[in-house]
Formats: sequence, C-alpha cells, structure tokens
Amino acid sequence: MSAGGDQARSGDLEHRTYLVTGASAGIGRATSLALAARGATVFMVGRSESRTAAARDAIAAATGSQRLHALTVDLGDLGSVRACAEAFLSTDGPLHCLINNAGLAGRRGVTASGFEIHFGTNHVGPFLLTALLLDRLRAGAPARIVNVASDAHRRAAGIDWDAIRRSTRTRTGFHEYGVSKLANVLHARELSRRLDGSGVTACSLHPGVVASDIWRRVPWPIRPLLKARMLTPEQGAQTSLHCATAPGPACEGGLYYERSRPREPSPVVTDALAAELWERSEGWVGAGAS
Repeated sequence: MSAGGDQARSGDLEHRTYLVTGASAGIGRATSLALAARGATVFMVGRSESRTAAARDAIAAATGSQRLHALTVDLGDLGSVRACAEAFLSTDGPLHCLINNAGLAGRRGVTASGFEIHFGTNHVGPFLLTALLLDRLRAGAPARIVNVASDAHRRAAGIDWDAIRRSTRTRTGFHEYGVSKLANVLHARELSRRLDGSGVTACSLHPGVVASDIWRRVPWPIRPLLKARMLTPEQGAQTSLHCATAPGPACEGGLYYERSRPREPSPVVTDALAAELWERSEGWVGAGAS
C-alpha cells in the first residue's frame, strides 16, 4: 500500500510544507518519513531536541531529503509553544498542513501551565499552536489542519471544567486521556466552522490502537498487555497521511476519520460543546483564534 493508502508518488508533495508534532517517534516519525519520501518540506516538532534532530537525520539519510527541519516544543508549557511557533514563523516559509499528532497517555499530574497533564498536553498546547499558525495556514491555502485524536474519546461523557485544572485522578489516566481526545475532535469541528470559506479545512481522526511511545508511562504490567495486538506506527500513520495529502475532500467539515474514511464520532461531539470548549480555550491561552 502506498503512503496514506492513496496513489502516492515520489515528488508529488514537492511544493507542500507540513508541520508535524510528536515527530521524533511513533506515528509522527512514520508520518514525517512518508511525507519526506514524497518530496515535502517537513518541520518535525518534538519535545526532546536531541531525539527530534536524530529522527530528522535518520529520515534524511533514508529519503535523501534536504527539506527536513527540527523544532522543539513542550506542549504542556504555553511559553514553549509560543517559542516554537515563533521559530517556525521566523522562517517566512509557507505552511500547507499542520498535523497535531503529539500526544501523551498514562501519566499523572499537571502541566507547567496548570492543566491536568493529558488535557494540557493533548489539547491546550495544540490549541495555542494552531491559533498561532492560522494566519500562515490561511496564506498557504488550500491548507489543512489534522488533529490526531482517538476512539478513546467515546469513553468521555463530557468535559468536567473543574477537573481539567486539577491533577490526574485515575491511576492509569485513561479517563483523562479520553477527555483530552474528545477535545481534539471538538477542536477540529469548531475550527472547520470558523474557517469555512477561508481555504483551510480541518478534521480529526482515530489512527487505530498503535504501539507507540505514547504508552511508555503506562505502569507495568498494564503496558505490555495494552501493546500486545496494536498496530505498527507505519500502519497507524495511514489515516493521518490520507487526511493530510489525499486530493479532494479528504479533510473537511470537521469530520472524524477512521481507516481513511469518515465515521460518526461520539454523540457527545456537538456544535454547542465545541463552541464552549473554543471560548474557554481562548481564555486559557489568551490567543484570539477566530
């Protein structure tokens, strides 16, 4: 199968620029590799400067690409998010697709910016990064925003606005992870509404249950049981690649994708909740993102 499950060909993305978060390992690295192999300019963003640079160098060696760049961000620290966005914007280059891929699971605590660690890392940080890059995406239209969510969003009955400002309560963090992934789906839905007619489209997706570094903090012996029948990162990247690169209506309307096809999200995903999350998120990050 070709990258993204479509008729991908070498060089077909030569004039497109992608920014991929969580690119040093797992789905993000596999996504970056596939994009680079097709000639794209790829900004690989990761938390560890050394790991992200090593991943960039490995992909450059594998593909021969000279269009790979490494940036560093801690999505739980809003100051770090702003610095990452400024570093990208200072390049003055175009941006045609933002893939909000980075995620965290199985940890407990709060972020540097005072949010439950899953919600702060998986939603608040990406919300701010997206807001800061929106003008560049508009300028590069047609452009796309792809939120890598999860079917785990179906486990969330809603968003407890008080709980997301406290430390993780559950031992595994699975409940909190589900809430953060619900936020990813809602974010894409409201982005689509607000960006209608701008040439920038947005969607979210479930990559499948993937054996990636996201599970590294899940306690033993739960971790090996979780990973026993998971997809490889390369398999998990297919829907991201489809949404990011497929011609035509592959990422629009705030749709939720699984196996490269639209699928109905949880009934909890409503326009009203999406709008409320947006308004609250703008207040938290202090960024006008309309």
